[in-house]
Amino acid sequence: MPGVLIVEAMAQVGGIVLLQMADAKDKLSLFAGIDKVRFRKPVVPGDRLVMTVELLSIKRKRFGKMQARAEVDGQLVSEGELMFSLVD
Repeated sequence: MPGVLIVEAMAQVGGIVLLQMADAKDKLSLFAGIDKVRFRKPVVPGDRLVMTVELLSIKRKRFGKMQARAEVDGQLVSEGELMFSLVD
């Protein structure tokens, strides 16, 4: 699986996390960037990719940062920070 698709999938999971927040329900969430993304191992057909995203911070209810991890069989294959913006 190409790295760009892994990052996209992590961002999609982050969007689901934002939908669970009461402050972000009526706002549009925009992907703002990535930082410190590392790819540890390749992901090949047949692998089961499990992603977790943790909200790190939200500043002024407009900008935020999340920590994302992707694992295959419990082994880390990719991780990084995702930035987002919330707009009305």
